[in-house]
Amino acid sequence: VQLQASGGGLVQAGGSLRLSCVGSGRTFTSYTIGWFRQAPGKEREFVAAVRWNSGTPNYEDSVKGRFTISRDNAENTVYLQMNSLKPEDTATYYCTADRGVILSSTRDPSRYAYWGQGTQVTVSS
Repeated sequence: VQLQASGGGLVQAGGSLRLSCVGSGRTFTSYTIGWFRQAPGKEREFVAAVRWNSGTPNYEDSVKGRFTISRDNAENTVYLQMNSLKPEDTATYYCTADRGVILSSTRDPSRYAYWGQGTQVTVSS
């Protein structure tokens, strides 16, 4: 599976961005697709994930109510709609995917085999 992330940019606090993660090589059927982010000097952290078959989302607490993860079956794409952005959301965002990710491992980056290149999100205050 090859993943291509896009949609990052510079936005003012309170603004919105939509990130896209397009999968190629095979469909996302039976995969969990996740978004992680990493700020300079910090560890990579979980943001959100979706189970492709069921559409069940999972969010990190700090983004609940502001971010929405969704999927487009026809386009083999996962989106991360980010609203009410804050300066602390500034990071490089990565999409990732793997099959057989159990719920308790969803937030563990080591559980995912496939990673896209990052897309930079910068939120100014």
